[in-house]
Amino acid sequence: MEKLLFCLLALFWWGLFFGFFAKDRSRYRNCYLLMAALLHTVLACLVLSGPHMFEVFVTLVVIALLAILIVPFFLIQNGIVMIRKEGKSLANLLSLLFGILIGIGELTSIFTAFSFIMAMNENDFFMNFMKVSGFPFVFISVSIIYVSLSFLIFMIYVLFLQIVPKKRDFDYVIIHGAGLLDGNRVSKLLSDRIDKAIDVYHKDPTPPVMIPSGGQGADETVSEARAMADYLLSKGIPEEKIILEDKSTTTYENLLNSQAIIEERGNGKYIALVTSNYHVYRALRHCRKIGLKCTGIGSRVAFYYWPSALIREYVAVHAEPKHFIMLVAGWLACVLPIFYMFLNLH
Repeated sequence: MEKLLFCLLALFWWGLFFGFFAKDRSRYRNCYLLMAALLHTVLACLVLSGPHMFEVFVTLVVIALLAILIVPFFLIQNGIVMIRKEGKSLANLLSLLFGILIGIGELTSIFTAFSFIMAMNENDFFMNFMKVSGFPFVFISVSIIYVSLSFLIFMIYVLFLQIVPKKRDFDYVIIHGAGLLDGNRVSKLLSDRIDKAIDVYHKDPTPPVMIPSGGQGADETVSEARAMADYLLSKGIPEEKIILEDKSTTTYENLLNSQAIIEERGNGKYIALVTSNYHVYRALRHCRKIGLKCTGIGSRVAFYYWPSALIREYVAVHAEPKHFIMLVAGWLACVLPIFYMFLNLH
């Protein structure tokens, strides 16, 4: 009976997730519904393991702890590679800074846990430490763990968006622009997006119209749309299947202007947008704001580039007032009980 209950709970959360996911992939609640479904699936697997439940549980805990300990070292190393390859800028420092932050949080958590255990054993020094200086350490630890878990939930959903099956019959494919090299050449990041769009084009039973989208920057001699169109032509895409959107300067304008082109031409029931994989989720959020129904398709990016790019996306999503308030509210819900506990210690 117990096994059946846990299996039904897992199925319930998966059903809830896929119901909301099918309705709108850009909703932030999907991140947490997916995490709930995954956690309940793990619990169901533990229960189903029967007499080996303890061994499976210990194995999962050890793997989780090792992964947690490795994360800051990976991010710091990745940050160093990012700086070497892409140069020093705040955006390129994000992976390094986040790794250092998580490392501080882990060290603080270990020291606080050790101090708490020693205080419980009536060690006067550690008891006094927990009473006088313990709260700042616990505050830092809980805050960093909270943000790290929030980012992990966001990352898992972004990854899920890449593996979920997608339809292959589109009327239009919008390709998001990116900066040009030397003012007129397609960069590796942008060529990966275009190549992904070409792949979608060739797999479509009725080849769609391609809309390369991007205006001309101050340091560019041609628009991003024009450079992308030339790339498409060089890869054999017919000119009549290409429509330029060359006025936009942001992702939001990319979509808004492309939507206007589609509505003017009509027959735009099925639309795909192609951008870098880390950027799909936020692009879909812009689509929802303007009422553009489409399928997000992500192109691969260099592995070293991905962590910093995803951190930027996380920050951008939580800079929105609604999600910033939700993030702070969740943080307060974690911190205030601890603050209350330390007040009672005195």
